Amino acid sequence: MLVCSGSVFAQTQRDWWHTLERGKVLFRQGDYGSALLTFDDARRQRRAAYERMERNFIDFLSLGEVRRLGDDLNWIERYIRDRQFTVAADVLDDLYYHIPKDTLRNSASDALIALGTLKDYPEAEYWIGETYFIQGELTLAFNQFQKAYDLRQLLENPGFATDLLYKIAAIRRIRQEYNEMERVLLTILTNDTLWTGSPATVPASQPAAASQTLSPEQQARNTFTVQAMTRTLENNGINRFINQFRYSNNESVQAHRLLGEYYFFSGRHGRAQEHLMFAFLIQNTIIIDELTRRRFDFSTTTVEGERRELTIDVIAEEISRNMFLSQYAETNEYFKTAYYLGTSLYATGRIAPARELWNFLAGQNQAGEWQGRALSQLRSPRVERGLEMP
Repeated sequence: MLVCSGSVFAQTQRDWWHTLERGKVLFRQGDYGSALLTFDDARRQRRAAYERMERNFIDFLSLGEVRRLGDDLNWIERYIRDRQFTVAADVLDDLYYHIPKDTLRNSASDALIALGTLKDYPEAEYWIGETYFIQGELTLAFNQFQKAYDLRQLLENPGFATDLLYKIAAIRRIRQEYNEMERVLLTILTNDTLWTGSPATVPASQPAAASQTLSPEQQARNTFTVQAMTRTLENNGINRFINQFRYSNNESVQAHRLLGEYYFFSGRHGRAQEHLMFAFLIQNTIIIDELTRRRFDFSTTTVEGERRELTIDVIAEEISRNMFLSQYAETNEYFKTAYYLGTSLYATGRIAPARELWNFLAGQNQAGEWQGRALSQLRSPRVERGLEMP
């Protein structure tokens, strides 16, 4: 039985994935009741499959010859290979796919315990939460998103953990639980190499380094760089700022933007300026990178090899001509970010860069509401009162 049931498990494994995909189709069609049942089926199928694997592995470990090998996982793997126990081999292959072998201390007992943790299906938990969310069941949705995040070690795409945190923060925001929203957004930024002072924060003329554990000397250099960014923005203006620095961490741009708005409306204008500066830098870097990728004739250097002086007006013109960039600007609230960055600069006494941003917005019909508000600020500059939190 142990040899022959491997293909059965492989089929079962495909079943829960296909069930989840079928649920997504129903969700996108608006059939939320059926989608919810289907996501629950996927969750139950995965649990049943891993419970079966667990029983099969226990049965294998209970064989007399295997018991004599003790707890040594390497010897047990060799026995599996030599005797061609297909099911046991499939169990360990699947286990090592999710959990690194070197964390199991060469212990079959640890492998069995780890196998038990794979019964949960965080992707299904997420989609159940998404269904509750769209139906307005915020408490149920929050519990599901939190459960999926707690199971993030099992995610097929580890980066999706950040999306889960954004979902959790969104519900905190809707409930007006702003302190908790702030905590979640700051958790997202712990992986932001710019915010934490990684070598990725470098002048635009230098390549970004990978995130790594920094020496005190590196930390000091990076602190100096971030301070230089702030000085450049405050003393030389936004155009010099976007020409001198680049940073393209798309995962953190929303966290910076939301925190910037939150701090602005709660009267903490200095902190608002910091986050909105980072958000606007990331947005412009991504837009410039996209322009360079899509247009062979767009370059940030001249034919003589000198750096081309970009302006936010040039970038805005490109946004208006490119549907993809226009959608990106709308989704990431590019003009709103520029407005509140300018207003937070004004609130901290940096009047020249604030007016530069307001003048930019005043000339952009595509900025909509933010064009009108910028014109108002130019006529009568003021620090807006926070009538409501974002």
